[in-house]
Amino acid sequence: MATHTDLGRLGESLAVGYLLENHYIILERNWRFQKAEIDIIAKKDAQIIIVEVKTRTSNYFGDPQSFVSSEKIKLLLHAANHYLVSNNITLETRFDILAIIKNKSTQEISHFKDAFYYF
Repeated sequence: MATHTDLGRLGESLAVGYLLENHYIILERNWRFQKAEIDIIAKKDAQIIIVEVKTRTSNYFGDPQSFVSSEKIKLLLHAANHYLVSNNITLETRFDILAIIKNKSTQEISHFKDAFYYF
């Protein structure tokens, strides 16, 4: 059985594949600033997309996207702001969640655009 970390890595790889198939350009993976980690930083058209990936084996305890806490959102906002300023990026930015359910019989990816905050 896969560990929690293995499942997270698998989910992030599935998310990258999904984004690439949908014509996103991946700029960064697992970008860290202080206590925050941004799973994926991507670009599409004239937007920067900050992507939080949540992967679960089922939705028995709730949908994956419901596990993005208000504390996590604050950390992501702070880290994203630092990334944008330090890289002199002035593009419109949005925050998405890719919620993934992956087990032996199921692979579902749900994409929530503008999931919790919009610059």
